[in-house]
Amino acid sequence: MRGDGTVLTAGRTAEGQGALGGRTGIRTVACGDWHTVGLCDDGTAVATGNDRYGQCAVTTWRDLVAVAAGHLHTVGLLADGTVVAAGRLPGDVGGWRGVVAVSAGSAHTVALRADGTVLATGDPGHGRCEVGGWRGVVAVAAGSEHTLGLRADGTVLAAGNRAGGRCDVAGWTGAGRGVDR
Repeated sequence: MRGDGTVLTAGRTAEGQGALGGRTGIRTVACGDWHTVGLCDDGTAVATGNDRYGQCAVTTWRDLVAVAAGHLHTVGLLADGTVVAAGRLPGDVGGWRGVVAVSAGSAHTVALRADGTVLATGDPGHGRCEVGGWRGVVAVAAGSEHTLGLRADGTVLAAGNRAGGRCDVAGWTGAGRGVDR
């Protein structure tokens, strides 16, 4: 995004993934494998790209404060702390409450609750959803086959596929400078 709020995009142009380019009035964007989602200044969402599984069906969403795009799904966080989703959902987010942040991975969705606990749903493969014991978390991120959590003290938690070192966070300290706590 440019300083004036204009969206810049790149992606699978044949799929229409970059069609948000040049638009204004968009606060943030999130990119999935085949689609792009924008959170508009008025709390609505707009999506473009391949909608084969309904992942771009976000036009009815209102009062959004965040969006996340996964492989074939889109997740929205409403101002009241509930979560909405569209597309080929890797799990159920319908009962999630008290959420302050969301992240969408390839086959799972992760949410941070106001009390610092973490929720995850989707494909449990590689242990990517094994976050039930996490406490004191201030930020989360869902990757392809793993999940990361940042604690207020700057330590990092990881769950999921350890291949390639993607979960080798033991000993990380002082992370998160600039994270809103």
